[in-house]
Amino acid sequence: MDVNRKAAYFVLLDVEVKKSYSNIALNNRKFRGKLTSPAFAVELVYGVLENKMLLDYIIDQIVPTGSEKMKESDRIVLRMGIYQLEFMNSVPEYAAVNETVELAKRFCKGREGFINASLRTYIREKDGINLPDRGGNEVGYLSIKYSYEPWIIEMWLEQYSDKEFVEELLKAGNCRPGFVIRTNWLRIMRDDLIKRIEAVGCTVEKGKLYDDALYVQNAHMLIDSKMFKQGLFSIQDEASMLVAAVLDPQSGDVVIDVCAAPGGKTMALAERMNNKGRIIASDIYIRKLGLINKEAQRLGIKIVETKTWDATKVDPAMVEKADRVLVDAPCSGLGVIRRKPEIKYKKKTPEMDNLPAKQLHILSASSRYVKPGGVLVYSTCTINSDENQKVTAEFLKNNPSFTKEDVIQLMPNVNGTDGFFICKMKKAEPTIGINV
Repeated sequence: MDVNRKAAYFVLLDVEVKKSYSNIALNNRKFRGKLTSPAFAVELVYGVLENKMLLDYIIDQIVPTGSEKMKESDRIVLRMGIYQLEFMNSVPEYAAVNETVELAKRFCKGREGFINASLRTYIREKDGINLPDRGGNEVGYLSIKYSYEPWIIEMWLEQYSDKEFVEELLKAGNCRPGFVIRTNWLRIMRDDLIKRIEAVGCTVEKGKLYDDALYVQNAHMLIDSKMFKQGLFSIQDEASMLVAAVLDPQSGDVVIDVCAAPGGKTMALAERMNNKGRIIASDIYIRKLGLINKEAQRLGIKIVETKTWDATKVDPAMVEKADRVLVDAPCSGLGVIRRKPEIKYKKKTPEMDNLPAKQLHILSASSRYVKPGGVLVYSTCTINSDENQKVTAEFLKNNPSFTKEDVIQLMPNVNGTDGFFICKMKKAEPTIGINV
């Protein structure tokens, strides 16, 4: 049995059964060093997840009982086989079928004949399988073609009113993101890091939005490298890095990061402050604070203090104590679909509908920490005006002491980054009365 396909199967099973995020499942399985082709396993995992609805649609055309009544193991293995046949041109047809049947013998005992017959039916009939009629059902067509829950497509069509733009956005969500790192200038300068990375055989390009962002190809050699362990860089998308640049903390500032875990933005802020000042990084989950402390230790950062706090509540001890406050609010995550394709299959729930109210509550409470003349930044990793522009507009209407200074909405189909919303606001200086 091919070890790469076996690894992909286990990760896909974790995503479906344990509801793990794919990137976490890949890391937790710790397959590095055990695979003959890590890139193949990753391609298979993300390819199946990105196209899950399309693959199930195909299964429904070739299996009389459909995909929903299948056991999870059967469905995953069959998705893997069809994905290889449909999308992986480097895999010969016979290899895709034979290796999938070998998986079935191990994980779908007694069903290998069914899996084999289904794949061969697909090979014979694939040219006759058509997508839903676009003219009669635009949302249904796009939903199957790009594998998104219909409510996401309906929302984007409503908010952007441009079918071509929305289709490009859907397509971009199915593109594999680049591997991006942030230089830790507390330990090495960017150009010196580039030389060290190139010396181990990786190709490097400088970022466009953030000075210390680097796009690296063949990056699998860096994940467990000595350079990483020495804290010379961190893995972070350029859009996420830009949040720190917009907040722009200065050496000696007091900064509060109210939804800090897992700490990527916190570390970027500390680096920009040259490790001078004070950052209070809070999160409601105490177990997540350990990730922040561990990362600070790896990077040599000394100015971060972690604390457990519910961001919807005001901490009286911190009122008007911060020069800058970051609210990287919990959100629907529609901007990071490229990294977590399982987000595409989230159902619309009351909890999701209540997100804007929760975000506004957190932003309002956190604004109390900003000193007069200080800066407040609200950010999310989603593409949804209800969670972004409408939240900040409502906040500014209710808090006239703050004024909007900058608004950025990054889009994967426009900027080539994750989808991020960033709004910078400034609190007014106190008015000094003049006696005449």
